[in-house]
Amino acid sequence: MYQAMRRAATQMPPDIKNALQKALAEETEPLAIEHLKSCLKNTELAESGQGLVCGDTGYPLFFIKVGPNVKITGGIPALFKAAQQATTMATAASFLRPTMVDPLTRKNPGNNLGPGMPKVEIEFDGQDGQIEIIAVPKGGGSEIFGTFYRMLFPSDGKAGIKKFVIACIKDSCYAGKICPPAIIGVGIGGTADLCMKLAKETALLRMVGVPNPDRETAELESELLEAARKLGIGPMGARGINSVLGIHIEKAATHTAALPVAVNAQCLVGRRWKAVLAEDGTVLFSGDISDWRHKK
Repeated sequence: MYQAMRRAATQMPPDIKNALQKALAEETEPLAIEHLKSCLKNTELAESGQGLVCGDTGYPLFFIKVGPNVKITGGIPALFKAAQQATTMATAASFLRPTMVDPLTRKNPGNNLGPGMPKVEIEFDGQDGQIEIIAVPKGGGSEIFGTFYRMLFPSDGKAGIKKFVIACIKDSCYAGKICPPAIIGVGIGGTADLCMKLAKETALLRMVGVPNPDRETAELESELLEAARKLGIGPMGARGINSVLGIHIEKAATHTAALPVAVNAQCLVGRRWKAVLAEDGTVLFSGDISDWRHKK
């Protein structure tokens, strides 16, 4: 977990880097071009051991898949303890900035630990004999300014969803609040908490530009991306066409009287890194999360 978080803080995933390079080739506005060049240059420096991909390492998140026949010494609670230890180590080594505070007293323990932090999500549908871990230092700006939820009426339909999502993108990208071009996750359906969970996970755990396997949902993603490119907002809020790198949608069944929609943004550096712990104790680290399956 520590090594995955360290890599996430210092190495940009290949799909994110490719998407930023594509955006750089498309932009014509001088300020938009300079923003993207600076980001990519900073990434090169971080990968060579000179600092972090971004100084705002935000919230420490771990997404874990446990195979059906995996046995963990100490049981599942050991994963939470390991996440705490990894977060403490990464903070002490300055791969994470100590930003987690008590929401009321604002007291900062200095190690990014506290109630609910680090955030650990565990699923039990991984490969047999393996534990898969994705470490995500989720940027503070994208979470603070890029989180929205609304309970629409079923009669609002797709038109209402589109209007809400585009309004959220416009508001969050204004003045570069979420450090665009961002990855926009959209959750549709479920309960309020499930809807937001879907939005966050599809923003963080899907390769940029990979469409939803459901044709109708993929078409909505494409329509929203095309509309976002016409807002006139580009990198870091400058004029341009790349306010977003991708729009990812996930759905859940919902009540017949409901149409919940949530939006959650991930900033342009899109930090995440995967570690796969095999049965024989070997560990494989990778920036490729293409095998992290869509929700069914």
